[in-house]
Amino acid sequence: MSVNTLFLRLEGPFQSWGDHESKFVVRRTSEAPTKSGVIGILCAALGVSRAQAAHEWLPKLGALRFGVRIDATGIRMWDYHTVGADQQMRIAEGEGKTMSGAMLTRREYLCDASFLVALQGEPSLITTLEAAMQSPTWTIYLGRRSCPPSRPLLEHPLGYFPDLISALKSIPWRPRQKADPQPEVLSLLIDWEASRAQPEAPEDAIVRYDVPLTFEPPSHGPRFVIRRQFSVENLGVAQNPAQYSTPRPLRPRADYKNSEYLRRRRERLEADRGLCVFCKAPATTVQHVTYRRAGGGEAPDDLRSLCRLCHDAVTMIEYGLGMGLDRINPEEPRWRDRIIEKREQIVLFRSLETRRRRLSAEEVE
Repeated sequence: MSVNTLFLRLEGPFQSWGDHESKFVVRRTSEAPTKSGVIGILCAALGVSRAQAAHEWLPKLGALRFGVRIDATGIRMWDYHTVGADQQMRIAEGEGKTMSGAMLTRREYLCDASFLVALQGEPSLITTLEAAMQSPTWTIYLGRRSCPPSRPLLEHPLGYFPDLISALKSIPWRPRQKADPQPEVLSLLIDWEASRAQPEAPEDAIVRYDVPLTFEPPSHGPRFVIRRQFSVENLGVAQNPAQYSTPRPLRPRADYKNSEYLRRRRERLEADRGLCVFCKAPATTVQHVTYRRAGGGEAPDDLRSLCRLCHDAVTMIEYGLGMGLDRINPEEPRWRDRIIEKREQIVLFRSLETRRRRLSAEEVE
C-alpha cells in the first residue's frame, strides 16, 4: 500500500511559532507548530526561496492535511532583541520628530517542548518531502534561526493512515528522559475538512490564519482547527527514553593513600626544605597545582609545600572560582594579594569563633 503520511518530530531547547498575534515589537508564539512554520521547514529542505515558493510549492504544501500532537507543552519564556542599528524612529516629543537607534522587540519562546507533526497528501509528494528532509538544502530550525532541533526530525517512518487522528495515535508516547512524568492525556490539533456528514465546522473549531499564500510579502489564509484529546494509556508508552543523560567524563582524583603519591609528597617537602612556599612557615601538607596526573602519577612539579593556613586559603579561592584540573600555583605573583586577603579572613573568622566559644554573645559583639 502506498504511503500517504509524513511524520516530523519537532523538539528542541527552544521553539517559536508565530501566528497572527506575532506582530511588530511583541512577537508571541503559538502553543504548537503552525502550518506556515512547518511549510517553511519543508521549503528550506527543498531549497525553495521565499520568492519562488508562491508559484508552485505553496499551493501544493498548503493543501496537505496537517495535524500536531502535543507530547510536551514546554514552558513559555521571553527574551528581547534589537532590530537595526541606525533606524529613524518616531518619538513623542513633537510631531514628525525622529531619533536614530535600534528598535527593541520582545520575543516569546517555548522551552523544552515536543511535538509530533503529521502531514498527509499524495504519495509522490510525501516521498519527495521525505527525501528533501533527509538531505535538506538549507539549515532546519524550529521557527527561528536561534532554535535548532535536538532530535532527528525524521524519527518516525512514513506510513499509510485513513485520517490524521489514526496517524497521530499510531506512535507511542516516549519520555525524553527516564525521569520525565507520564501525562494522562495528549492534545491533538488537526485540520477540519468539510464532508457530507458534517458540511459545517463544529462549534469548538478554531480559526487559524496560518496557511501561507506568499512568503514575500507574508500573507496567510484561514483554516479550521479542531482540538481532540485521548488517553496516553490507550496510546501506549515506549519503554526506552528518547534521550539519555550524558555521563560526566572521568577525571583524575587525588589518592592520598597511594604509595607513589606519598613518595612524591615526601620529595616535594624535602625539596622545599619543609617550609611553606608562600609564607615560609613550617609546611604540614602539599597542594596540587594540577590534577592532570593525580592518583599516583604525580610529578614533583605538580605539588607545592604549604602550611595549613595557606593551604586552606588557596583551596577556598579555588572553589570560589570553580577551577578545574589546573589549580593555583601559590608561587605565582598574580595570586599573592588574593591569598593574603583570604588568609586574613580565615584568621579573623577563627579568632571570632574562638571568642564565641569562650565568651557570651554580648561580650563578643
